[in-house]
Amino acid sequence: MDSIKNVFDKRKILIVDDSEINRSLLSDMLSDEYEIIEAENGMEAAAILHEREQEISLMLLDIMMPVMDGFETLDVMNKNGWIKEIPVIMISAETVPAYVDRAYDLGVQDFINRPFDERTVRRRVVNTLLLFAKQKELSHMVMNQIMEKENDNKLMIEILSNIVEFRNGESGLHVLHIRVLTEIILKWLIENGNYGISQDDVYLICNASALHDIGKISIPSEVLNKPGRLTDEEFQIMKGHALEGARILQDIPMRENEPLIQLGYQICRWHHERYDGRGYPDGLKGEDIPIAAQVVALADVYDALTSKRVYKPAFSHEKAVDMILNGECGVFNPVLLTCLKELSGTLEEELRQRSEGQNFQEEALDAVEQMMDNGELDVSDRTLKLLEHERVKYQFFAELSQEIQFEYTATPEMVILSDWGARYLNMPETILNPKNDEFGTVLFAKDDFEDFLERLRNTTPENPVVEEKYLMCIHGHTRWSKVVARSMWASWEPPEYTGAIGKIVDIHEEQEKMDRLRLIAAHDSLTGLLNHKAAKSQISAILEQDDDKKYLMIVFDLDHFKLANDTYGHLFGDEVLKFVAETMKKNTRNFDIVARMGGDEFLLFMPYKDEMEPLVKRIFGILCSEYKGFKINVSMGVSCAKDCNGDYETLFHMADEALYEVKRNGRNNYCFYKNIISGGNK
Repeated sequence: MDSIKNVFDKRKILIVDDSEINRSLLSDMLSDEYEIIEAENGMEAAAILHEREQEISLMLLDIMMPVMDGFETLDVMNKNGWIKEIPVIMISAETVPAYVDRAYDLGVQDFINRPFDERTVRRRVVNTLLLFAKQKELSHMVMNQIMEKENDNKLMIEILSNIVEFRNGESGLHVLHIRVLTEIILKWLIENGNYGISQDDVYLICNASALHDIGKISIPSEVLNKPGRLTDEEFQIMKGHALEGARILQDIPMRENEPLIQLGYQICRWHHERYDGRGYPDGLKGEDIPIAAQVVALADVYDALTSKRVYKPAFSHEKAVDMILNGECGVFNPVLLTCLKELSGTLEEELRQRSEGQNFQEEALDAVEQMMDNGELDVSDRTLKLLEHERVKYQFFAELSQEIQFEYTATPEMVILSDWGARYLNMPETILNPKNDEFGTVLFAKDDFEDFLERLRNTTPENPVVEEKYLMCIHGHTRWSKVVARSMWASWEPPEYTGAIGKIVDIHEEQEKMDRLRLIAAHDSLTGLLNHKAAKSQISAILEQDDDKKYLMIVFDLDHFKLANDTYGHLFGDEVLKFVAETMKKNTRNFDIVARMGGDEFLLFMPYKDEMEPLVKRIFGILCSEYKGFKINVSMGVSCAKDCNGDYETLFHMADEALYEVKRNGRNNYCFYKNIISGGNK
């Protein structure tokens, strides 16, 4: 046993059982050789696995437990991929065949029955660890062999392609550029096209794209590298590279049915066809041209335009895109032209970054991941998924500082706070059932937390970011905070939402400042009333929501107001305007909207119950008054929202028409728009 002990020294075993005595017994049996971690139920176990999954070597799991039982825990482990890396031994007094079968189906390695026999427990733990270690060793050997094979395959393709490029007098970057451009376009087509392209297809087409000009190996160098314009005869020779490349691939012994060869054949033969049927060598038209050849053709033309050649300088990205879109370089699929337009803003920079970052090791890992997605290799997919998860997580968190950072997992539901965030909020780092915890009921208002989770559930892998402002309770004080989160998705098809990472940022002072600025921007500086723009916005919102439309609009101005300025000065005129504004404030209700449109023109928007005229007459009587010896008279136009189906512009125009009807008839009066139509007044 000493040699076994040395092999497994410091390995950690997670014991999950609601019975403390059972955990204690198992711990006594194993603690001299292993570090023991304990959990009372599946929920606690899931929290531990989420934080320390790579440390756990083995789990001893009870079946019957409160909160989350053993079977539910196994479901969670399968969903999160933990079952593939952490062997599980079930501990239970239950020996019903249905229980045992179900446990094995969920990935359990072995069973230990109660009451415990120390020798049996120790031996089964050792056997399970040894078996699992051997399986992992074999899987790593397989993965390394696949990676080496992919490296060799990629290397051979690139060597062959670069020989062609070298002979053609071009840099080896052309092959790499075509590969990267092809991948970018294909991924756009997956999201926006109807060609049924899968991720597997992207991988194969990108590999095959490197062979697109392999037929040039047969073209005489004096034609291939001629610096000037080719003669008609020379151009016919040059065009032969398409058929020659296809023939080379077709003649590879016993490989004609390989997907890579078939795609390479399509690309070699038809990447110079045109969508209008005027290409070569076969004059294919439209969708008769395989989509792989269409995509590589576009990538080839773009890179040829933006690269220096013996017969031309390099064009700028903008010039190249314009030339392609204007049909100066052939006729392309309209879908691909749309793709080029949409990608134009980022294509140049993405091509540069992706080209600089490409290496064989990265591509080999991509190949292994593809095989895992296809079910050809399923041992280490969790590791790759974790690497991607951690990459996104820490890239996101790297931009944060002094903010409440958190991670939310959907199954089992929990929130994990950063060290700083937990200390700042005075909360534990791991919060189980956050909807019922202080995190989701006090920090967030309950409805706000539900809203936030709903927004996350409605994201997609393509649009994963949620950003919203919430009024939060922090240290007993309500403060405006901005929550920014990125949803996380499992990599299988279709992608499954697993949770989110995010941050909470205090924006209280910023929000108050913005509120003050908005308040200032919405009000007239002289009178303190709303300005016309703010009034229009509020009135439009009311009219849109209220079906009854029982509202009236009053537009009025002061008769002969110019006399106040001419007789007493502009400061007195301002006093008159402020007096009128105060009169309106005192004699209208808090739900009425009162605004100054400019100069001596004002607006009122008011709901009414039965009759409009008494309300209008009262307002008119109040406004006709006197200020420091200056007689104030008004002309008023009135319109009703019911008469225009609640359209603001029409409502305002009607009131304005009624106002000028009063002015035409001597001023100092009011008029309803409907009375103009019927030929009356007032």
